[in-house]
Amino acid sequence: MTTGTIRLHRVLNATPERIYRAFLEPDAIAKWLPPYGFTCQVHHMDARVGGTHKMSFRNFGTGNGHSFGGEYIELVPFEKIRYSDRFDNPNLPGQMDVTISLRAVSCGTELTIVQEGVPEVIPVEMCYLGWQESLVQLAKLVEPVIPD
Repeated sequence: MTTGTIRLHRVLNATPERIYRAFLEPDAIAKWLPPYGFTCQVHHMDARVGGTHKMSFRNFGTGNGHSFGGEYIELVPFEKIRYSDRFDNPNLPGQMDVTISLRAVSCGTELTIVQEGVPEVIPVEMCYLGWQESLVQLAKLVEPVIPD
């Protein structure tokens, strides 16, 4: 079975700490991860090595959704997150592995994402589109510094 790989790169005007937290806090990830037109429900998130996560995306227009989850494989605070993902739908088989790398740069943080093992029935270009939308929302969450 052929699978796809997605590679993304961004520089965000935010600290590595803020971006790291955005990937590991349930309320934050529910706000930015679903692409445009989708909502997200985080069922559980135990952000530690060996811990698991489970969430669902729902198409707001049709009401249809899909759920997925996996395990945290590696967590290096403010530098790296590695986790696995599997869809609950048997028509979307296999395991995806995601690596998030963060590196402080002069104007914020360099963010690199590699998602491997995307099921062949999902067009790679659709994954790129979805991730691009998600990363716009991520920037809108982590870049503003709003005093209390």
